[in-house]
Amino acid sequence: MGRQMFSLLPQLNSIRVFEAAARLSSFKAAAEELNVTPTAVSHQIRNLEDKLGTLLFERKTRAITLTPEGVKLAQTAHQALQQIASTLEEISGVQTVLNISTTASFAAMWLVPRLVQFQKMHPEIQVAIRTGEQLDDLRKDRRIDLAIRYGYYDEPDGKATKLVTEYFGVYATQDYLSGCKGLNNATLIETQWQNKNLPSITWGQWLYKYSADTQAPRIRYFDQEHHVIQAALAGQGMALVSSVLVQTALQQGWLQVYREGCYLPGLTYYLLPSPFSENLRKLAIFRDWLVEELSKTPNK
Repeated sequence: MGRQMFSLLPQLNSIRVFEAAARLSSFKAAAEELNVTPTAVSHQIRNLEDKLGTLLFERKTRAITLTPEGVKLAQTAHQALQQIASTLEEISGVQTVLNISTTASFAAMWLVPRLVQFQKMHPEIQVAIRTGEQLDDLRKDRRIDLAIRYGYYDEPDGKATKLVTEYFGVYATQDYLSGCKGLNNATLIETQWQNKNLPSITWGQWLYKYSADTQAPRIRYFDQEHHVIQAALAGQGMALVSSVLVQTALQQGWLQVYREGCYLPGLTYYLLPSPFSENLRKLAIFRDWLVEELSKTPNK
């Protein structure tokens, strides 16, 4: 019975091609992901449909949509391929790559300085980092295993893991603080987000909240928070930045806090796994390490 049942199965590559086309809703996009031609994808799926005796896609002029039979097979194919990938990773002795998507500032100021610790603990896992302000679609892009996102955490995805909620403080080098006679004589540095969906966190808010005596503050702007921190490290002014991103500079004594207890509320970092990688061992290991490391972030 088992031999007869398995004899009905199409080749695994046909299932892989179908799953990609179904997930991406495009033969062309599937071809790009699999590094083959769109004609090859179309041919594989046509052969699969012929073997099954049913249509899996409705072909329209500029789009394809799954038939009810296609929807059912797509769900099963995704689960099966994920389970195969998980098992292969578990039994394989070779080094595996974990692909992470995150913001440039979090990568530069927090993650990269600590990755050496993770690599020493888990040399079998190589971490590759992809940065950018555009949100990657984890449901379609199989090149990414997990994303470290930044923003509101009011209604997170059900698979999300909260990492840490920041606050914004003011920091500068000891030399700058010693030479500065007050905020009126200081250069104040802040971030203007490229992502307009994020709320502004500004020196104006900080000065108003703490009734700081400044007549005409000199404010400089950068569109990346790690550039703000680098400017402060270079002794160019006082930076209004995240408690998470400034953690390394504080631990090393490169920056000092200005006016303890004077903070603005910030946003939350959280982790989202790819639906194709959420059950993989490498992701679970990295998630547990990340949660533990970020739990060491000082509270106000």
